[in-house]
Amino acid sequence: MREPAPDAELLAGLTAIPGVGTAAQLREPGPDAELLAVLPPLAALLPGGGLRRGSTVAVRGARSLVLALLAAATRNGSWAAVTGLPDLGLAAAAELGVDLERIALVPDPGAELVPVVSALVDGFDVVVLGPARGLAPETARRLAGRVRNRGTVLLAAGPWPGADLELQVSGRRWHGLTQDGYGHLKSREVLATSRGRGAAARPRTVPLQLPGPEGALAGGAAPPRRLVEVAG
Repeated sequence: MREPAPDAELLAGLTAIPGVGTAAQLREPGPDAELLAVLPPLAALLPGGGLRRGSTVAVRGARSLVLALLAAATRNGSWAAVTGLPDLGLAAAAELGVDLERIALVPDPGAELVPVVSALVDGFDVVVLGPARGLAPETARRLAGRVRNRGTVLLAAGPWPGADLELQVSGRRWHGLTQDGYGHLKSREVLATSRGRGAAARPRTVPLQLPGPEGALAGGAAPPRRLVEVAG
């Protein structure tokens, strides 16, 4: 049998580090134990108002939304790992509210993507995976099964075959520039839409400021309702 890659062995040993436990060990008992908290503006997007343990979530259109989903969970004591995003902006993550002391980074898993992700799923509450181009559907199903068994949340920054929930960002509009193109960017309005399985089958759309005027996530203004003329 082929010996495991050293990187995979190292990651598998993370759970032996004091202060790092498995997702199951870090789970708090109580009625909300199966949910990881999110920032209030994001709660309306998610069934139950949080990230359901054991689920796979595909986020398309804005990496900043992936980071925003980590903010409340890491501040509440959960551990997260990020792999496959070598250009991740830690300053932007901190500005969005992520507790960087509870983040582990594996910038480039290389050819060992599957064993690396499997090891991270075993040891962290949330695993963020960069664009996994060319991932076979059967491999995605196998990883999703491991996520369910371990009670982890997998956030895929891009498409994920058979994801339990998909979040899509659209309608981007920046504020701060004058009509002649001068000024400083202050905030960006977006529309975030979620759709998925079960309780998430009905799409939900939430306006957000991502980022808001202070750099963090903020709720956005509801889009104006279109009036329809009725004869009579």
